[in-house]
Amino acid sequence: MGNSYNWNADANNVSADESLNSNNNNIPKPRAQRRLTGFLPSEIKAIESSIPLKSRESWKKHTVTNFSTSDEFEESFVRHVETTLARSLYNCDELAAYQATSQTMRDNLVTNWNKTQQRQTAKDQKRIYYLSLEFLMGRALDNALINTGNRDLVKDSVSELGFNLEDLISQEPDAALGNGGLGRLAACFVDSLSSGDYPAWGYGLRYQYGIFKQKIIEGYQVEVPDYWLKFENPWEIARKEIQIPIDFYGYVEHSTDAKGVKKSNWIGGERVIATAYDFPVPGYDTKNVNNLRLWSAQATTEFDFAKFNSGDYTNSVQATQRAETITSVLYPNDNFDSGKELRLKQQYFWVAASLHDILRRFKKSKRPWVELPDQIAIQLNDTHPTIAVVELQRVLVDLEGLSWDDAWSIVTKVFGYTNHTVMQEALEKWPVDLFQRLLPRHLEIIYDINLFFLQHVEKKFPGDRDLLSRVSIIEESNPRQIRMAYLAIIGSHKVNGVAELHSELIKTTIFKDFVKIYGASKFTNVTNGITPRRWLKQANPELAELIESKLGSDAYLKDLTLLKGLEKFVEEEDFIKAWAQVKTNNKARLIKLIKELTGIDIPNPEALFDIQVKRIHEYKRQQLNILAVIHRYLSIKATPAADRAKKFVPKVSIFGGKSAPGYYQAKRIIKLINSVSAVVNADAEVGDLLKVVFIPDYNVSKAEVICPASDLSEHISTAGTEASGTSNMKFTLNGGLIIGTVDGANVEITREIGEENIFLFGNLAESVEDLRHHHRYQGVQITESLQKVFDVIDQGLFGEASEFAPLLDSIRYQGDHYLVSDDFESYLKAQELVDETFKDTKEWVKKSVACVANSGFFSSDRAINEYAEGIWNIEPLSATD
Repeated sequence: MGNSYNWNADANNVSADESLNSNNNNIPKPRAQRRLTGFLPSEIKAIESSIPLKSRESWKKHTVTNFSTSDEFEESFVRHVETTLARSLYNCDELAAYQATSQTMRDNLVTNWNKTQQRQTAKDQKRIYYLSLEFLMGRALDNALINTGNRDLVKDSVSELGFNLEDLISQEPDAALGNGGLGRLAACFVDSLSSGDYPAWGYGLRYQYGIFKQKIIEGYQVEVPDYWLKFENPWEIARKEIQIPIDFYGYVEHSTDAKGVKKSNWIGGERVIATAYDFPVPGYDTKNVNNLRLWSAQATTEFDFAKFNSGDYTNSVQATQRAETITSVLYPNDNFDSGKELRLKQQYFWVAASLHDILRRFKKSKRPWVELPDQIAIQLNDTHPTIAVVELQRVLVDLEGLSWDDAWSIVTKVFGYTNHTVMQEALEKWPVDLFQRLLPRHLEIIYDINLFFLQHVEKKFPGDRDLLSRVSIIEESNPRQIRMAYLAIIGSHKVNGVAELHSELIKTTIFKDFVKIYGASKFTNVTNGITPRRWLKQANPELAELIESKLGSDAYLKDLTLLKGLEKFVEEEDFIKAWAQVKTNNKARLIKLIKELTGIDIPNPEALFDIQVKRIHEYKRQQLNILAVIHRYLSIKATPAADRAKKFVPKVSIFGGKSAPGYYQAKRIIKLINSVSAVVNADAEVGDLLKVVFIPDYNVSKAEVICPASDLSEHISTAGTEASGTSNMKFTLNGGLIIGTVDGANVEITREIGEENIFLFGNLAESVEDLRHHHRYQGVQITESLQKVFDVIDQGLFGEASEFAPLLDSIRYQGDHYLVSDDFESYLKAQELVDETFKDTKEWVKKSVACVANSGFFSSDRAINEYAEGIWNIEPLSATD
């Protein structure tokens, strides 16, 4: 079967049964098609002229209007309960009430979404398409209520109907479309794109299961399926009529036409269908509603009826199961070859469907291909969507007949690439033989891209064979690998890091050869940001209310730099007391959540809440944190009871995060944390001076409770390993102080809030490689304090010593790659300074205010504006345009 796109099919009505030949103009069409969204002015006139006047008048008479009063909301709510859900007053429980509330809110979003798409199409200006394999959106209802300004109205309305809004919000499962910072960043960005009135679409995958739901059983992480779509998702719009065929496997036919031009035709061996699901993304304080389109995979046929009739029931549905597996699970385990193949399938399926959608929209404008970069910008969020570079080149050359050079010139002007790591081992690579089997034509194109690139490098740096080897897209290893980050750099016009330190490091370390080839101008920085709507207004409503009472409005939610105005109130006694009370209330809320999730009692909300929640990884150094907690526990035990209260402030050390299923060292860290928790919390002698908690199944909705409760948050990665971090921004915006290394966005946070308001420690990035070299040849030096901690673990204080031996051995005998031993004493000293500072409650609160007041730079609105101006070259389009 040939793999080509039916560009002539309508954008939103692509049938798998239609011819896929891009030159097929024989399909009869009505004179004026009615499409789902987006009409050019000329199309509107043509459609109107084909609709009888009486029909148009009747339609306008019954045009849907958004609710704006309590009565209108309640009327819609009851209608959805009784018709959409087929329930009644007598069996409308909280789940049904949540769904009816969400359906009513979605009605408002959809009407604005339709107008937004029409406005953007009519204006016909450049759009940004954001490709991310993760979108960690969190709960949609509360976000929609806040962004549309309807929260108070809906709260009162559902109360009239007999429900509590907070209870309804808690019914919503977190959309399990991401794993960590990458997905949450993408979610913040689509929020800011909508809030900034930018014409934008996001594209991702509609996973049926998240990465996994984390349970803690006897201290161990246990992965269970996270079927977040167990109930109907009221926020998605199923576009079952959109069916885009995607091919895999097969072979390539080569030929030469009458003019001597070489042609390539990929004959796919297996086809699946991409079906679209749309997720409206409302902007804040605007009627602009952008779209997040998620693709779901299905088979071309439901099942093999012949096999079914012959009694072969299992194999009759095999094709369906194989197709649907593509979008079943976020990040299938790639410890096995089958997992690697499925991941690559996911990536190609997603970008091929997205490009089809993007290019179809462009083709409708009848512009020449050379104008594609003037109308379209595509941002690659990490290397996952990099195959889009190859796919666009394939479409332009193989299907549209452009010359290689003309196509490549277009491709490299369309794409931008965001890098998220400075660690060479974290850069994505794919085995060549896997590409050869799964995407044979794409491998040929990669070889050609690499050939022409290396010829350019050879011409610029003649005789430097080592350079050619270092920058080749093909890594001559065993097995040979395709370096996707290199392909992304070569295929993009801009490459950006996500924090100032990170952007400098990639230019001087992992990508320094490409700086030599292209010059520094291709590489830029856009420091990450977070949306204040979710991470202050939604997560911390009490603090938001206090801030609004002092600043006079909530204008800071659109311009976060206005928080600077809080500084003039820092000497007001009542303000400081109110600020402290908000923090105490938020800590009480977290105490309740901890009790519900773990059964652990935290009796003292005035204790220092020290929090580290993020993906569990050795470079993020949760092991450094828990080893220091053990040291604190031993120090408390060694101090006479009468002196403990003077020496130690009461402290609650809180951890949370998931380990990758096959990352056994990270799993040992989780086990050690829980084992320490069991021992410390049961020790009556220590009492309330120290509690240790691991919060299971960390996600966005839990983060919204955790971040506002933080006194101190831990961002303690080995210097030079964390690209940026955004949880540090969330904690700072919620008035928590940071203890951290000079790494990632900590550098810029320090610059903004002042060194006096952050607790920095540890070696700097420029020292890391020297220390690692010293470890390899001189061994690791374990300090006396750290040795005491190792001794009690080895003696079995926290359970079977052999359980934790690999974790400790990685530090003391295997090079201590993440420099736990080197930074341990510095970390302890920083924690001592934290204790001393926390004792002065008033000064601590002032520092908390300073953190919030100086967080303005870390808005995702600022980041998106920088992308728009410096990389995408797009303009906002307001509702009045």
